[in-house]
Amino acid sequence: MAIQGGLPVEFGTVFPNGAYALSVEAITDFETKRPQLDKNTGLPLWAVDVIDADPEARGKAKSVKVKVAAEHCPTLPDEVPGLPFRPVEFESMTVVPYVDDSGRRPRVAYSLRARGVKTPGGNGAASRKAPAAAGAGAGASGGKDAG
Repeated sequence: MAIQGGLPVEFGTVFPNGAYALSVEAITDFETKRPQLDKNTGLPLWAVDVIDADPEARGKAKSVKVKVAAEHCPTLPDEVPGLPFRPVEFESMTVVPYVDDSGRRPRVAYSLRARGVKTPGGNGAASRKAPAAAGAGAGASGGKDAG
């Protein structure tokens, strides 16, 4: 198969109404209790908790996690006065579809990855980005429901 790893997708396709970051934390391997590493780059993985600004989003689709592979914890954009959350944009996003069979019946879901975090419309200076290969690969986390 020609497609390997995640499927490239534009930020605006995933979050057409924008997104807000709540927090970022290291992802630890459940069994070893060590930082989980990206399979392609060997860099630590970080989970950014995000609220989708889409007014139509409901339930689990309203809050998602985007995984970022980076040597250091990604820096979230500065707070904006008058807003309860930090507006955020992700660079070089990929999506990985998978079958979620944790409920009563299996469903298609997808997980999200990005190479970096930045201020919307910004140049990425607020982020710590991983090397170019970090956005590729499977095994992301998310919960955005693809169908």
